[in-house]
Amino acid sequence: MANIMAELKAKIIGKNIRIVFPEGNDSRIVEAAQKLGKETLIHPIILGDKKTITADISACEWIDMNNPDLLKEMKRELLARRAGKITELEADQLLKNPNYFGTMLVHMDRAHGLVSGAIHSTGDTVRPALQIIKTKPGIQKTFGYFLMLRDDEKYIMADCAINPNPDAETLADIAIESAVAAKVFSIEPKVAMLSFSTRGSAVSEETKKVQEATRLAKIKAPTLKIDGEMQFDAAFVPSVGKQKFPESNVAGQANTFVFPDLNSGNIGYKIAQRMGNFEAIGPILAGLNKPVNDLSRGCSVDDVYNTAIITAAQTLNA
Repeated sequence: MANIMAELKAKIIGKNIRIVFPEGNDSRIVEAAQKLGKETLIHPIILGDKKTITADISACEWIDMNNPDLLKEMKRELLARRAGKITELEADQLLKNPNYFGTMLVHMDRAHGLVSGAIHSTGDTVRPALQIIKTKPGIQKTFGYFLMLRDDEKYIMADCAINPNPDAETLADIAIESAVAAKVFSIEPKVAMLSFSTRGSAVSEETKKVQEATRLAKIKAPTLKIDGEMQFDAAFVPSVGKQKFPESNVAGQANTFVFPDLNSGNIGYKIAQRMGNFEAIGPILAGLNKPVNDLSRGCSVDDVYNTAIITAAQTLNA
C-alpha cells in the first residue's frame, strides 16, 4: 500500500484540494486532518463545535455551521437542488446535520470532496450525496469498488458494496466508471465483464445480462478496452484467455473486474483478500459528480488519512 499512497500523494500535494470532514468532534478525524494539512496534501475543512475541539487544528480550516449568511445561501441552494421535495422548515433541519451541511459545501464548490462515516452510518454519509451531489450524467447509480494490492500487483473489483442485482444498463455504467477509477491509481484499464460463462458457453438470463451490459458499455465508451462475458480464469490467466476467448484484447490481461451482482462481488474480493493475501482498500464510492467516501466506524487515524488522500486523487479524474 505504501507505493500506491506515495503515487497518490505525488499527484495531489500542493494542489490545495479542499476536503471536508463533517465529523470534526471525533479525535481520529481531527488528528488525520491536521496531519494532511501540515503535509500540504489537502486543504482540510473541519465541521463541528469548535469549543469541544481541544486538539491542534492550526493546519485546518474550521467552518461555523451557525454562520447566518452561509446558512441563508446554503438553504437557498438546497431548496433549489431538492425543488418540490422538501419544505423550508425541512431544509433548516437538514442543514443542522453535519453530513448535509458538508455535502452542500461540496455542491457549492466550497469543497472538492467529503469524507465521513467515523461516527455515522453508510446511509447517513451516502444519502445526502445521492440527493444533492447526485450521480454523473448518464450514470444511474453509485457503486463501491475495491483496490486490490499485492506486492506490485494492483486491480479494481466492482461492484462489491452497494447494488445487489444491477440490470444491464447499471452494470455497463459500473464498468465504465470502474475504468475511470482504475486511472486514479495509474492502472491502464482492461475491463472484464465476469460471468460463469465465457463467450456464450452457457445461456441463461444471467449470462444474457452480462452480454448486454458489455454491448452497452462498448457503445457508451467505444475506446475502452472491455470484453465479456467471461469467466474469471479467462479474464486473468493468459493461456486460458487465449484458449477460450482468442479474439479478445482483454481476456487473460484484465486488471479491472466487474462482477454481475453483489453476491459474487463481495465474495470475490474477500476470497482474494483472505486466501490470496491481497490488501483490499475500500469500498471506494464511484459514479457521483464529486467524490464522497464513507469510513468504517471502527476506522483508525491512518484509515481516515488514506481515505482522504484517495478522495483528493479522485477529484483529479472526475
